[in-house]
Amino acid sequence: MRRVLAGLAALTAGLVLLSGCDGAVPSPGPSKVDVDTPALREQKAAAGIEDCVPGSGTSDLPALTLPCLGGGPDVDLSTLKGPMLINLWYSGCGPCRREMPVLQQFHDTYADQVPIVGIDIETYPDYAISFADEVGATYPQLADPGGTIFDDAGLRLAQAFPQTIYLAEDGSVAAIEAKEIKSLDALVRSVQTNLGVTL
Repeated sequence: MRRVLAGLAALTAGLVLLSGCDGAVPSPGPSKVDVDTPALREQKAAAGIEDCVPGSGTSDLPALTLPCLGGGPDVDLSTLKGPMLINLWYSGCGPCRREMPVLQQFHDTYADQVPIVGIDIETYPDYAISFADEVGATYPQLADPGGTIFDDAGLRLAQAFPQTIYLAEDGSVAAIEAKEIKSLDALVRSVQTNLGVTL
């Protein structure tokens, strides 16, 4: 009961402070979560997760630079070159857990034609790396613990997970699918349909 009362008191104090503001409440800004520490680098290496690769092209993706999960080079999304798949996920997502092995199968077979980059949207990088390790996902992973990719109105991303962005060879966003990928065959069909790539 004491904790509840303390919580209510803190909330009331916060509301009183906010009511005294004469302008908009400032945006919290980028996340302060550190996704590159010695411990996370060691964990990433043990999981066999590949390093992120900075882009060398131009795309319709936002000019948003994200750190590599567990260390490695930062990547500006607007420089990524298609054809490519970009998969948004987090470790507490059941469908993400089920589809990541399918994404890994695709990566093992077709990475030279259509690479995959994951973007982990959560504030627990150690859980994210453990999750990728558990399901055997070794393709590169970026980290967006603040969920800033959702702030780009042009992408029209749904607040749903998992979510896959199909980036075409010309840099355009060919499709965004907010659903679980259930099989390698289904993913191959989606890539061929959305990106016009023969696999």
